[in-house]
Amino acid sequence: MDRRFFLGSALASAVGATLSACGGGESDPVLDLASSDRRTTTTTTTTTTTAASAAVKSRVIVIGGGMGGATVAKYLRLWGDAISVTLVERMPTYTSNIMSSLVLSGQRTLSSLSYNYDTLRSKYGITTVFGEVVAIDPVAGKVTLANKTVLTADRIVMAPGISFDTVPGLGSSDKMPHAWQAGPQTTLLANQLKALPSKGVVVLTIPKTPYRCPPGPYERACLIADWLKAKKPGSKLIVLDANPGIVTEVDNFTNAFMGLHGNVIEYHANAEVTSVDPASMSLFTTAGTIRGDVINMIPRQRAGSLVATAGLNNATEGRFAGVNVLSYASTVSGASKVHIIGDSSATTQPKAGHIANQEAKVCADAISRILSGGSPDPAPVTNSACFSTITMTQASWLTAVFQYNPATLAMAPVAASSGASTGWNSDNFQDMGQWFSTLMGDTFA
Repeated sequence: MDRRFFLGSALASAVGATLSACGGGESDPVLDLASSDRRTTTTTTTTTTTAASAAVKSRVIVIGGGMGGATVAKYLRLWGDAISVTLVERMPTYTSNIMSSLVLSGQRTLSSLSYNYDTLRSKYGITTVFGEVVAIDPVAGKVTLANKTVLTADRIVMAPGISFDTVPGLGSSDKMPHAWQAGPQTTLLANQLKALPSKGVVVLTIPKTPYRCPPGPYERACLIADWLKAKKPGSKLIVLDANPGIVTEVDNFTNAFMGLHGNVIEYHANAEVTSVDPASMSLFTTAGTIRGDVINMIPRQRAGSLVATAGLNNATEGRFAGVNVLSYASTVSGASKVHIIGDSSATTQPKAGHIANQEAKVCADAISRILSGGSPDPAPVTNSACFSTITMTQASWLTAVFQYNPATLAMAPVAASSGASTGWNSDNFQDMGQWFSTLMGDTFA
């Protein structure tokens, strides 16, 4: 595949075949030590020997096998000049956050969102190492695993996704799951909803921006509201938004909250959670004390934990990693050989699975050029697209194109190529599955 054609055509195809569902983006399978469902203490290495691997010219280690990590590994092999790629990931399968809210309504299963790395190994010659990364050396290009194995490379790509702020009062309780990383918490929240008492109260919290997938909490609220109408009539959904108002798809979500679901949803802006009490199922917020029978509490987010451990969290008040968006290289002095993509990076682009896929391709292209003695493309283009479930059978969509602005050194939205659907319909919902399959195929197949 010609990377110049692929990257250069992104602007023209923003609302074309690359449109995909946005339900969460990159998870933190390698580095989020608080995520017990991703934890493993063993390290397994699998590699496929190819003709290309016998003539290796350079080596790249990719940390994290989600939407960004898997994509960058694949395209480094497609576009690079004999680049050996080692993908380090905790688990042998990845569960997509995209579409995972449909597990809550019983319309998808977690197994339908699971992907393995077999094709990346067999078709592209990527080496996979299943283990936990505990440290990196940005200068020496070293990655240390929990079992003391040390891997070395010419470049390191980090795609660790997100971690969560500690919520005062929550402790180790699982009574208020966030389900913002697909896995056991998704199942837990689904079961809690099924057990909701008659005319019960569900509470969903939305953290301050930036967080993973801007439309995600709002579309989940709509989906739950529609499910409550069908399965738990007379119940109520309280949405507590820490932001001044709806942050994306304002017209569609406002109409859905106030109109379509107005008899179910009670929306509060500027309602930030300050502490919780799981025993009484209470949230203490800037808008007062709120109690619920089921509480989907999504905490404020930051880069995957190793980003801070490595001292690369130099943006967004220390929450995320500053990067040069021409290559996604860290802007920390001495760490330019470390590239950070996906939800952990601080850019003007949304944190979402589709953007992680796009950033991965820009990064793969840049690293391939650099390792061949060249320079990154001076004018990269990316596009972000997502569907939002407004009901269990209807969806809206949103798309945006970003072009590098040399004056601001940032990706700037191209207004003429961005837009959103007017309302929602069943055709969009039907298309959503196809777009999701296309995106996941581009990443894992």
